[in-house]
Amino acid sequence: MAESSRGVPTCSGVGGQQDTVPSSGGCSFPEYEFPELNTRQFHVGAFGELWRGRLRAQGDLSLTEPPASALLECGGVTDCGREDAAVAQDLGCSLEAAAELRAVCGLDKLKCLEEGEDLEVIPEDTDLVTLGVRKKFLEHREETITIDRVCRHETFAYEMESHALGKKPENPADMIEEGELILSVNILYPVIFHKHKEHKPYQTMLVLGSQKLTELRDSICCVSDLQIGGEFSNTPDQAPEYISKVRTIIEWSESHDRGYGKFQTAKMEDFTFNDLCIKLGFPYLYCHQGDCEHVVVITDIRLVHHDDCLDRTLYPLLTKKHWLWTRKCFVCKMYTARWVTNNDSFAPVDPCFFCDVCFRMLHYDSEGNKLGEFLAYPYVDPGTFN
Repeated sequence: MAESSRGVPTCSGVGGQQDTVPSSGGCSFPEYEFPELNTRQFHVGAFGELWRGRLRAQGDLSLTEPPASALLECGGVTDCGREDAAVAQDLGCSLEAAAELRAVCGLDKLKCLEEGEDLEVIPEDTDLVTLGVRKKFLEHREETITIDRVCRHETFAYEMESHALGKKPENPADMIEEGELILSVNILYPVIFHKHKEHKPYQTMLVLGSQKLTELRDSICCVSDLQIGGEFSNTPDQAPEYISKVRTIIEWSESHDRGYGKFQTAKMEDFTFNDLCIKLGFPYLYCHQGDCEHVVVITDIRLVHHDDCLDRTLYPLLTKKHWLWTRKCFVCKMYTARWVTNNDSFAPVDPCFFCDVCFRMLHYDSEGNKLGEFLAYPYVDPGTFN
C-alpha cells in the first residue's frame, strides 16, 4: 500500500504483499506463476538492466531508424527469395504464389490520387468487390439516414493508437534514452459501476520505467476526482473535504490473519516504476477519493523501439479509451447534465438531470434564493473525459 502526499491511497497488491524495493530473494525476470494468468514477482529495474546488458553487447539498443532503402527494396535475389519463403510459410501457399503476391501488392504498385480526384467517390465502373460492397453500404446509409457509430468508434480507437506513433520531440532534451522500459497499464472501471465491471479496461496507457507513480495517478481519468459528494440545494457552491482510507485498510489487514502479509506505506512521488516489484497480469488495487476503487493490471513490459513515441513529455501515453455517452439536460436537451435532483416538485421524473443554467433558472430566484423543496447533488458525467 502506498499513499501520496495529498493522502490518496494508491496501488497495492490484491493477493499479497507488494514491496517497493527489491528483496534479496526476488527474481530479475518475469516467469509464469500461474500459466496464462500472471508472472511471479520480479523487480522492474533489475529486469531492465539485465535486458539492456544482453542487447548492449550486440549493439541492438539504438533508436535510429533503419535506412529507407532497406525498407523499400530487396537487398538482392537472396533476400527476395527469403521473403517469399516466409510469406509462403505464413499463408500456406506455394513459392510461386508468394512471388506473385509480392509483384502485385508491392510498394511500387501504390499510387497517389490524381489532382481533382475525391477519395470518397467510388467509380461506377469498378470491378473490385470491396469497393462494390462499400458503394452499396454508402447508398443504403444515405437512404436510411443512418449514423455510422461503429465506424466512428473505430476511427476514434485508431486515432488514439496512432496519434503519437514514431513522434520525436522538438527539444532534444525530451528524447527518450536508449534502453528505456515501457510498461502497458490497463485501468478498469470503478467496482461501483456494476454495468461495466466485467468489461475490458476503459483506459490503456504506456508509462516509462523512469516515471514516478504520481505521473500515472494524475493521468487516470475518473469522475470521482471531479465529483462533489453530499446534498447542496441550499449551498450549491460548497465543496467538502476528501478523505483517505489508508489507515483503515492497514488496520483491516492486520486485525486478522487474512493472508496478505504486512502492508507498507510510502509516498508515490518517491518511487518510479523501476523501483517496484510487480507481477505481469496480476490485478492491483488503485483506491482514491476515499472509496473509489479501480483494478489496475500491468500487461506488458518491453524496451523502447524507434517506432514508439520518443517524446517523454507525452508519457504516460494514452493509447486506448472507452467511449461513453453523455447524459443531457432534461430541460434543454442540449447541454451535458451538471446537477441531479431528488424529490423535486419542479421535475417530471425522479431523479432528474439538469445543466447548470436550467437548474439555476428553474430552482432559484433572481437573488439566488431556493424555490420549493428538492434535494440537489452535483453530477459529473462519465462522458466528460471523452
